[in-house]
Amino acid sequence: MKTLALLLFFIIPIQWEPNFEQAKKIAKEKNELILLNFSGSDWCVPCIGFRQEFLDTPAFMDFAKGNLVLVNADFPRKKKNSGTSEQVKNNEILAEKYNPNGIFPLTLLIDSEGKVVQIWQGKPKVSVEKWVEELQTICQSRK
Repeated sequence: MKTLALLLFFIIPIQWEPNFEQAKKIAKEKNELILLNFSGSDWCVPCIGFRQEFLDTPAFMDFAKGNLVLVNADFPRKKKNSGTSEQVKNNEILAEKYNPNGIFPLTLLIDSEGKVVQIWQGKPKVSVEKWVEELQTICQSRK
């Protein structure tokens, strides 16, 4: 059974919503919070570490699948890693509103109305398991 769960985990990857407005609609429909992550995926060493040590872990992904709508506002420096011009524009709009100081990584929990519930600057100072527990507590208190 554990093998089947792991197989499904890798076959059905976690989805990151590219459109913040759509993420708000989904969050409202599902009564979930949005986790918005600002990253520099090809230049920001702490961003890369945060992704590997937290966001890409089974502990986080298992929790996120039924509790969060995920949005990544990525600001890569290499042209080959850039998104579409529409995605770049959308990320810039998000940064103006939620990350005007250009902090990387910056992770926010946001409700379906766009109100910030919690902010983490840099990587959390706790283990991924403790961070997921913190996320779980916040999400449960909002239902």
